[in-house]
Amino acid sequence: MNQPVVPDATSAGKTHFEVLDGLRGTAALLVVAFHIQGITVLFQADRLLLPHAYLAVDFFFALSGFVVGYAYDDRWGRMTVRSFLARRLVRLHPLVVLGALLGLVSYLADPFAGDRQHASAWVVALAFVAALLALPSAPLPNRLGDSHPLNAPAWTLLQEYIANLAYALVLRRLGVRSLAVLTGLAAIVSATTALTLGSYDTGWGLDNFWGAPVRLAYPFLAGLLLYRLRDRLPPIRLGFLPLSLVLVLAFAAPVLPEMGGVKLNGVYQAACVLLLFPLILMAGRHSSGSPATVRLCKLAGRISYPLYITHYPFVYVYMNWVVTAPASSGRTVVVAVVLYLFTLCFALAALRFWDMPIRRRLSRLRH
Repeated sequence: MNQPVVPDATSAGKTHFEVLDGLRGTAALLVVAFHIQGITVLFQADRLLLPHAYLAVDFFFALSGFVVGYAYDDRWGRMTVRSFLARRLVRLHPLVVLGALLGLVSYLADPFAGDRQHASAWVVALAFVAALLALPSAPLPNRLGDSHPLNAPAWTLLQEYIANLAYALVLRRLGVRSLAVLTGLAAIVSATTALTLGSYDTGWGLDNFWGAPVRLAYPFLAGLLLYRLRDRLPPIRLGFLPLSLVLVLAFAAPVLPEMGGVKLNGVYQAACVLLLFPLILMAGRHSSGSPATVRLCKLAGRISYPLYITHYPFVYVYMNWVVTAPASSGRTVVVAVVLYLFTLCFALAALRFWDMPIRRRLSRLRH
């Protein structure tokens, strides 16, 4: 007889929204696939299988706003700003450090880099210190202008910390009406950015770093607002697999052209970020599934963050292999698939042998 699946719980004893955890895993799997396949074709839009998958970042921000509200809104009074920030650091930073270490090794010991990654020891050391703190640094050769050149996805962790600080100092104090006004203003800025650029592909580099807080603001605020309005919204239910399919289809849609001076691709992506992702959050919050589905969601949720924050140093090595390897589409596909599976296995190992033990130790020290 199948045993009932016990939902995961937060440190305060609250159960997780398993479907939302699973969707975080789906988004992480898709963005890793996007990075690996994208590097292979130099991110040429017409050759990408998932040309909109970088919107997973905006989906992560929306999930974060919702989850932070759920986990902490009712704990103020028993919890100080300092203790909140300490909790978030314990939750997020061990894997930031691991990502920095992996990034350093991949930069210094990449067997396929040749002389393309020649940089002074001083510049690399500064980049490593910045990476340990999830901060941007000066550019490094052969790192595509990334603001976090040892581990590109870490730019989103910096934004996550900014959002957490804003929540602790300001957002937790706002009523629903004030939060709704702020969310509406952020939506206007977000839509304007997408319609002007034709996409949300900004915020990751030193030359477009201004776009990072723009991409953060609306999704995080919308997620927090949806949590605050949770009992006033209709209970939409679709389930983990249908909602995952919606994400796949949204990310796999073709890149749209400009027509009549309107950048239709920007319109499409704004619709995803401003409308579709909040609807997915609403549906995921109310959805459940069979014991097997719940187990899948739990696994996907647990692996999502370690997968997201550790995969890119390996993608850098793959990038250099693609440049140096003799042209062979069949071999490239095989290596890409092997790399994808390897990043999944590595993420599981990082979760079990790095993240969980360090967080347990830090939690004990904090208390």
